[in-house]
Amino acid sequence: MADVALSNDPLWPRAGDWPAPESLAPEASARLALLGVPAWRTSLSPTDAHTTPAAVRQALRRYSPALVPSRQEGRDAVDLGEQAVVDAGDIVEPDGPEGETRTRARVAELLERAETVMALGGDNSVTVATALGAYGDRLDTAGLITIDAHYDLRDGVSNGSPVRRLVEAGLDPRRIVQIGIADFANSAVYARRAAELGITVVHRDELHGRRPADVMAEALEIAGAAGGPVHLDIDVDACDRSVVPGCPASMPGGLAAWELRALVRAAGGDARVVSADLAEVDASADAPDGRTVRLTALCVLEFLAGVASR
Repeated sequence: MADVALSNDPLWPRAGDWPAPESLAPEASARLALLGVPAWRTSLSPTDAHTTPAAVRQALRRYSPALVPSRQEGRDAVDLGEQAVVDAGDIVEPDGPEGETRTRARVAELLERAETVMALGGDNSVTVATALGAYGDRLDTAGLITIDAHYDLRDGVSNGSPVRRLVEAGLDPRRIVQIGIADFANSAVYARRAAELGITVVHRDELHGRRPADVMAEALEIAGAAGGPVHLDIDVDACDRSVVPGCPASMPGGLAAWELRALVRAAGGDARVVSADLAEVDASADAPDGRTVRLTALCVLEFLAGVASR
């Protein structure tokens, strides 16, 4: 996405450029902490996903932090810039066991000062360390919701294995919900594996004609059934390839951009969701207009909008 000069209007503030956590007063807390987790080395397809956190931060400045209500809502506009948001920078070398250990520790540390944490990936391997850092010692009651065309139940350690790895770490698969699973994006073996584990799968075709907020509400009741923390994995390649060309595994016929945004906002509005990650975007492979990165940045704002509504 080419750099362009952005207009300067004191009455039209821009999103992003949030301060570091250290800027908070000792007794203060943030609503949302961002953390770059630029993992890419175990990706099954060639990727420069480690370039994405910086690109998302740049894209955020294209947007206003204002929520403009519809006539039906009957309320004033809300400036999300008034919410306390901090940016903790990036994890250095997040790939591998040592990198995952650093990520887990940093997520746990941030949740001591913030209501929620959102990891900016990076490939989908970031889900493991981010979720485990957020679960802490509550793994036995935790839940997981993925927005993804793929099961991510592959063997080995890669961006195709985070859900399997979390189950092996102790996450109860009966509190996992996968939204957007698609035909021709998975093997029959992994479909059977998901069924045998008791994972709740919401197929892409089941979303037609349904309100995203209703779908997410059902998912939250399953993932949050034990009262523990819920992690949201937002794999942007669940979207239609026309809107996310910067996602190597995206396919024609995926989610519309508005569906992804609505699902993310609905999840952010539930206090059981303490962490989220944005994954599988390769900023270096995006279209010239930067549409994939721009949608990813909007998901940051949608999640913040949900958190602000709690």
